[in-house]
Amino acid sequence: MKTRLPVIRLPLIRTMQFGFGVVVAVLLVVCIVAYHSVIASTMSARWAQHTHEVLEHLADLRSATENTESGYRDFAFSNDDAFLQLSADSMSLVNREQKTLRALTADNPLQQRRLGIVGDLIQGMTERGETLVRLRRTGGPETAADVLRNAQGDPILDEFHTVVRDMESEEHRLLVERNIDTELRYRQTKTAIVVGSVLALLIATVSGWMVPRDYTERLEAQDNLRRLNRLYAMVSGINALMVRVSDRDELFSDSCRIAVEHGEFEMAWIGVLDPAEARIVLTASAGLDEQSRATISGVLSGSEGVLQGKTLAARAIREKAAVVTNDVRNDESLVLGKMHAESGIRSIAVLPLIVSDKAMGVFVLYTSKLEFFEAAGLLLLRELAGNIAFAIDHIEKQERLDHFAYYDALTGLANRDLFLDRVTQHMRRAAGDGRELALFLIDLERFKKFNDSVGRPAGDALLKQVAEWLVQNLGDVNVLARVDADHFAAVLPGVANEADVARLLERTIAAFLNHPFSLNDVVYRIAAKVGVALFPDDGADADTLFKNAEAALKKAKLGGDRYLFYAPKMTDTVAGSLGVENRLRHALEREEFVLHYQPKVNLASGKLTGAEALIRWNDPQTGLVAPGRFIPILEETRLIHEVGRWALRKAIEDHQRWRRAGLPAAVRIAVNVSPLQLRNRSFVAEIEEILSVAVDAAAGLELEITESLIMEDVNHSIVSLQAIRALGITIAIDDFGTGFSSLSYLSKLPVDTLKIDRSFVVDMLSGADGLTLVSVIIDLAHALKLKVVAEGVETEEQFRQLQMLNCDEMQGYYFGRPVPGETFEKRYLARSTADESQSREPGGGAGARTTSTPFSVPK
Repeated sequence: MKTRLPVIRLPLIRTMQFGFGVVVAVLLVVCIVAYHSVIASTMSARWAQHTHEVLEHLADLRSATENTESGYRDFAFSNDDAFLQLSADSMSLVNREQKTLRALTADNPLQQRRLGIVGDLIQGMTERGETLVRLRRTGGPETAADVLRNAQGDPILDEFHTVVRDMESEEHRLLVERNIDTELRYRQTKTAIVVGSVLALLIATVSGWMVPRDYTERLEAQDNLRRLNRLYAMVSGINALMVRVSDRDELFSDSCRIAVEHGEFEMAWIGVLDPAEARIVLTASAGLDEQSRATISGVLSGSEGVLQGKTLAARAIREKAAVVTNDVRNDESLVLGKMHAESGIRSIAVLPLIVSDKAMGVFVLYTSKLEFFEAAGLLLLRELAGNIAFAIDHIEKQERLDHFAYYDALTGLANRDLFLDRVTQHMRRAAGDGRELALFLIDLERFKKFNDSVGRPAGDALLKQVAEWLVQNLGDVNVLARVDADHFAAVLPGVANEADVARLLERTIAAFLNHPFSLNDVVYRIAAKVGVALFPDDGADADTLFKNAEAALKKAKLGGDRYLFYAPKMTDTVAGSLGVENRLRHALEREEFVLHYQPKVNLASGKLTGAEALIRWNDPQTGLVAPGRFIPILEETRLIHEVGRWALRKAIEDHQRWRRAGLPAAVRIAVNVSPLQLRNRSFVAEIEEILSVAVDAAAGLELEITESLIMEDVNHSIVSLQAIRALGITIAIDDFGTGFSSLSYLSKLPVDTLKIDRSFVVDMLSGADGLTLVSVIIDLAHALKLKVVAEGVETEEQFRQLQMLNCDEMQGYYFGRPVPGETFEKRYLARSTADESQSREPGGGAGARTTSTPFSVPK
């Protein structure tokens, strides 16, 4: 047996040795591979941590640099040395972060070069900040503010952000490359484990257990890094917003929007504390649907919305500290926890906005991530809330400064500068619309004596009451201003005419004088004088218009007038027009209007064919007034409708009387129609009512309408004239040739007569062109089967020429001037009646008269 054992054991031992050797070899290979894998995994974790540290320090460097820049800007606006101290502290932090980053990236030459660029940019921003400080100390706030307002962007800060982003991108790139290398080694390890023995498998299992754990940690680190990067992006966006925005509401709404778009938050809202009711009011939001916003607003407006309520917002304001819940589903203290949980919200953070150690609102953020708000992120969000609060404080201070710069501190009205700017804007609109504009300068009479006698506090109280009265009566605070101690100004855009301005002044001054101003149980009545300047006549710019209103006010004070227009001629004209208007309003009641009639004669027979009714005003003060002086005022005041109806009734009344006295039926009375009457939609109905006095009333009436009036709205004119003509009234186009009629429309117009304008009759004898034009008009009218009447015939030569041209009828001083109705009856109607009788006698026909007319020609 002793001789066989070695034979048996040697192969076994060798086999065991070989196997052991193989196992050891495999184990060694597995160990080596696993060792390298573990080392690679460890290095990957370290690099992930290293990248996290670099990015965190880059974020701190960026935040500190922005705080330094913000400190210099805030010092420029406020001259508060606390901002310089803030900039100095921030600059110390900047220097520390640069040193730390140089150490962390010492093995990366590219990052080192970028840090050098960052250092140069920070040095440039520091030098610029020092320059801004010197400007603020030497040139005052205006110089520094102008520099800041006129700056177009910030190239240094933009380049700084670009370089920092490049460094962040480089770190991300390196991290990705190292992760790829780690993944390769991990696959090698798994292959070795499959080939290896049970022991190698055990070792591989242990290694495999370590690697996934490391991989999970690395994923968590990447997730945290990505989360922080999004928070950094959100903070950077809101910080940039604060530099650009000067309106609080815009700051709130855009901050919420950026939080949702860049910060990985599903919803965000800002609520502001209402000190009067001690409750929070939802002011701006993003990501909230209408129902959620209404629900949150309802809670805030209810009992839970007060500062002592159970909401997270109330708690954050009370404690002046951030309140966080990272597990909404299991947090039973939430007032709206069920609603948020159902909408997928898992974490909520409420950040107080603290200004001067007082919480004035909250910034609320919602996310669907569980356990989202960790220490590093919260630190960043707290800094953001502080920056927003600081921006709010800055905006409110700037708004107060702007208000004092453009508004009167006592009355709240605009001051002179703002008023002139508004006047300039109104002038541009008035010029574009072709309208006038009035500027009033108002002086309170004897205010200085009042102030001296009752004291300045009472005087200030009176000024406030005057401002309130003016606002109430004018209806728009934006047209008013207080421009001096006892001077107010107002602008009236869209003035129709000067008379309207005068009427408004008359009413307003009277109402102001009658208004009781009560101070300390004593009633005072204050008088005022007003200077008026009109655009564009009295000034092409606001300053000139204001100065001219001042000049008018001075003249009014010297002359004792209650108000005065800048142009004396304008004042006289307006005053005269107002006097005429007041008397015209009573003229109808007092039967002061009369109709004069001018005859129209047939050229061939010399017989009376009609008469034109011309209105006159028998003014008790000035006597008989020609229509040119009062018709425009009647149209301006819309009295023309009532006076026009009277003229039509009177003409028909006279015609009916003349018919009963034997006037031939063919004679009609022509009445002129005002443009306002024809445009009136009820004009046809009014004529029907007037004609109802007699069955044959329409047979004695003709309406004369100017050519230019018809051409203003041809289609409307055709419809109206057709309706009038259907009543039996004839239509004449007055002043034909002056309105540039279209021949195509002329053929469609329902008219009976063309009246050639007097200017053509006058020019007819001065040249061949004038004669040709009248001849063409007559031929055209006859071709259209229209009767032609020549106006303004004053000489026998004109009469003979028109006879030769076959004109139908004439009207003018050659036959007779306009005369009162009684005179017209005696002079023309009796003769016309006699001629009619003679024409019916034997031998008394038309052929018996060949050279004379029934009317004597005035010499």
